[in-house]
Amino acid sequence: MNKRLTSNAVTDNIKCLLIGLMSLALVACGGSEGDDLDRFMNNAGNDMKPKIKPLPEVKPYLALQYNADGTLGDPFHVRKVTRKSGALQPNLKRPKEAMEAYPLESLKYVGMISKSNLTFALLRTPDNAVQQVKIGNFVGQNFGLVSKITEREVVLKEIVQDDLSGDWIERVSNLALQE
Repeated sequence: MNKRLTSNAVTDNIKCLLIGLMSLALVACGGSEGDDLDRFMNNAGNDMKPKIKPLPEVKPYLALQYNADGTLGDPFHVRKVTRKSGALQPNLKRPKEAMEAYPLESLKYVGMISKSNLTFALLRTPDNAVQQVKIGNFVGQNFGLVSKITEREVVLKEIVQDDLSGDWIERVSNLALQE
């Protein structure tokens, strides 16, 4: 039995000796310099120089006075409209037509019909009713007079008041066909 114990002890000692030698070999392989990758990583930042542009020069702030010459009106006060008696003015005494109750933006041109040499435009109102208008009828809230009806649009001449001068001016508007 002693022989078995000694042979087991000898094999255990040999195993320990082999493990020690392998550990020593592994430690010896890892040199102080390392491999190519380690050298590259250590030297990679040596050639780099930061490329930072200098900050732009800060110019001093020069405060300007708003409306120094007094030509602009105060945007926070209501302007007084001066009523001038120009040649162009709407007829405020005539009776209003039914289509003048609706803003022009709410009306849609949906079609055109002709009967007995008269052309009528079909306009859809906001309440989905369809009304007929012809040249010479008034449409919209800006005294819009229908001046032309084509297959593609209804042309109106509106009379509106200029905000700055208070004069009545004429502008051309149109209602395009809604397909």
